Amino acid sequence: MYSYEKDAWGKGLLLCGIDEAGRGPLAGPVSAAAVILDPAVHIEGINDSKKLSEKKRELLYSEITEKALYWSAAFAGEREIDELNILKATFLAMKRAYVGLGTVPDEVIVDGNRDPGLGRNVMCLVKGDAKCASVAAASIIAKVTRDRYMKNLALQYPGYGFEVHKGYPTKAHIETLRVLGPSEVHRRSFLKKILDNGK
Repeated sequence: MYSYEKDAWGKGLLLCGIDEAGRGPLAGPVSAAAVILDPAVHIEGINDSKKLSEKKRELLYSEITEKALYWSAAFAGEREIDELNILKATFLAMKRAYVGLGTVPDEVIVDGNRDPGLGRNVMCLVKGDAKCASVAAASIIAKVTRDRYMKNLALQYPGYGFEVHKGYPTKAHIETLRVLGPSEVHRRSFLKKILDNGK
């Protein structure tokens, strides 16, 4: 997982990993994170956030935010998703997370096959969260940040089950949507087929 880091660190370069979470849900924001790991600190267990339990992600979140040289997380909200589309909103969240680092890395590795337009030395890496420790760390930060946000939304919008499904289109979530209707934090552009066609 650290091969990309070792290559950059061997040249004395700062490497930043960027990833997102929450492109598929029907509600809530898409989140992104940027992480620059410390060459002097090896964090054990970093992996693609989807392969980790919630408990493990929370533990790693604490360790990454404590030991990384720099880290940042950011959102693009549901209205921005509706206005821009999910891809552009994801890129917006990534740019916000990158700017939030407060420093300029020498190299950036972004999960996926599209450059979000950071204007730097960007490498796109498909399945980067399973291949690069910095991207995997960003995936964990993005996921935990968003999950915590959705749990808070569950208190503001009770009955939708955000604390359980985090806004993803589970059967229970869709059934609740048909009974209660969409909340203020649902992505209207994601609901058309579901509410119109009864899917």
